[in-house]
Amino acid sequence: MANTIHVDVVSAEEEIFSGEAEFVALPGEAGELGIYPRHTPLITRIRPGAVRIKVTGQSEDVFVFVAGGLMEVQPDTVTVLADTAIRGADLDEAKATEARRLAEESLANRESQIDYAAAQAELAVAIAQLAAIQKYRQKR
Repeated sequence: MANTIHVDVVSAEEEIFSGEAEFVALPGEAGELGIYPRHTPLITRIRPGAVRIKVTGQSEDVFVFVAGGLMEVQPDTVTVLADTAIRGADLDEAKATEARRLAEESLANRESQIDYAAAQAELAVAIAQLAAIQKYRQKR
C-alpha cells in the first residue's frame, strides 16, 4: 500500500468514489493538478471539470465531473468536496448542451433581470461538462 493514496470524492448529495488509487488528476484553481502518494499537503479550490482517478489494479480510470469545490491533500489521502459531482457514465450531453444554450441566451438578453455572474458561472459549468464528456468518450 506504500504506492497508493486513499481518495474520497463526495458531493452534498452522495459519496461518488472512495478507494485506493495510484494517481489523481483534477482542475485546480491555478491549473491542472496531478497528485501522487506522499504529495505535499495542500488545500485548494477546484474548477469545474474532470477528475481522473487511476485506481490500483484497474486498467480503466474512474472519471468524475465536478462543478467546483475544494480539495484537501495529505500525504496518504485526497479528499474532494465537490459542489456537484457526476460519475462519467452518468453524464448527459443533451442536458449539458441545453444548459449551455440557456446560459448563453440569458447573457445575450440584455433586457432581462438576471444575475450576470450566476449566468456566467452556469455557462462555465456547462462548457466544462461538455468538455468532460468529450474527454470521457476519448478514454472509452
